[in-house]
Amino acid sequence: MNQKETFKGSSDYVVSGELMNAVNIAMALEKPLLIKGEPGTGKTMLAQAISKALNKKLIIWNIKSTTKAQDGLYVYDVVQRLYDSQFGNAGVDDIKKYVKMGKLGEAFSSDEQVILLIDEIDKADLEFPNDLLWELDKMEFYIPETKETITAKQRPIVIITSNAEKELPDAFLRRCIFHYIQFPDKELMEDIIRVHFDSLDDKLLKNVLDVFYWIRELSSINKKPSTSEVIDWIQALEIGGIPADKIQAEIPFAGVLLKKNEDLDTLERSRRRFRA
Repeated sequence: MNQKETFKGSSDYVVSGELMNAVNIAMALEKPLLIKGEPGTGKTMLAQAISKALNKKLIIWNIKSTTKAQDGLYVYDVVQRLYDSQFGNAGVDDIKKYVKMGKLGEAFSSDEQVILLIDEIDKADLEFPNDLLWELDKMEFYIPETKETITAKQRPIVIITSNAEKELPDAFLRRCIFHYIQFPDKELMEDIIRVHFDSLDDKLLKNVLDVFYWIRELSSINKKPSTSEVIDWIQALEIGGIPADKIQAEIPFAGVLLKKNEDLDTLERSRRRFRA
């Protein structure tokens, strides 16, 4: 990596100084950056912003509960090879023909440095992170079917996100640079919203933020609204032509912010106190 290459945010992603430093330290030390934070704090979008700012290809490995580490390395399609052999298709002896790179293998095989996003790593089983220790540390893996070692041509910039659904192994954590994205305060949230709505009325924005943060502070709210939901809410308010002075009084389209019946009931019970 070019040591002078640094991340300074992008035109559509507002980044705090602490997060910017974490990204640049991870790139300089050539270590994965592990990002935690509650849903809606922009963890996944960070990788997209780095890709855009540094003009590098983004490879996304979306992790599910059934994902295995092997899925990210390569897949050997033995069924297709067996099928081809039964029907006399040419090239059956060329095993490489039946080996397809996974997302990690794709990143290692790229001639140019890429951004590799391993998204929501905590969705997989507990052994998943440990199974990737060697590959992320040494930047290589072995394919026994072809007796070939795949080594990264250019060490990718690795961003790993977690919603903290599970604790990650200590051995894995030791190999990462860690950063927790705090939920934005009002000032930073205003900057984020301005990226999406550059001509938003000041009074409307103030009233939106007052209601939004008041709802988040209600102790009995189970699922607090996130950044993406307040952006959707503003769009709904604009589409509905809701004037700024009715936002606090009526809290229209509350279902855009809150997604559970009990949370909407809590909001309804609390509105009188809020207006007072």
